[in-house]
Amino acid sequence: MHSRIRQALFGPDKPEFTGVIAWRGIVPMQRLPKHMARMVGSNWIGPGGHIVHYPLRAGKVMNFVGALERSDWRIESWSARGTREELIADFRGWHDDIQAFIGEIDTPYKWALMVRPPLERWTVNRVTLAGDAAHSMLPFLAQGAIMAIEDGCVLARGLAEYGVPDALKRYENARKDRARRTVEGSAANIHRFHNPVLADPEEGRRFFYREWTSRGIADRYEWLFRYDATTVPV
Repeated sequence: MHSRIRQALFGPDKPEFTGVIAWRGIVPMQRLPKHMARMVGSNWIGPGGHIVHYPLRAGKVMNFVGALERSDWRIESWSARGTREELIADFRGWHDDIQAFIGEIDTPYKWALMVRPPLERWTVNRVTLAGDAAHSMLPFLAQGAIMAIEDGCVLARGLAEYGVPDALKRYENARKDRARRTVEGSAANIHRFHNPVLADPEEGRRFFYREWTSRGIADRYEWLFRYDATTVPV
């Protein structure tokens, strides 16, 4: 996201604050309540924020990420520490399971979620961009790292078949629409995860069943998972 190559090719850009900060922390699995210490990912949605947690390191720890709409923290860093007291205050009133989880986080970290203007092109002559340098996105589709892996696969296929710079341009053309759709889908999930109607039990229930049925989820995300970077035309 702070790519010097991007800036050298296209000039400096100013990240825009999304109005959302994210908390993260990890907890050893054995310190969680038994009904939470499961090998599944969970997503909690609510007005103005959401939380995801999922196992890491073969189930030894559970990762916590809590996103919250706040305007007073604008430091874009993975290493800025917060306090457990502040984290508790940000998610006061959420489910007891969330309170139990937060209470076991020894060191919470927080960072401001920024976006950068989409690039009209990624390639200049014999230099191109990939991953976040080309298409940084919010983490609300959990696809940032996947997009970089797909970029690498398609770029490698292009380089195996064509000379530079033709291969770089073919790679860019093959990837731009998918990357753009993923960036837009990630941003759209702020509304889906943080909708203010979730504060009302009846309206929230209707919203939940409208947006989160199995069929609705499949229609919304199936295109992500049916993509095959090893066979798309380059």
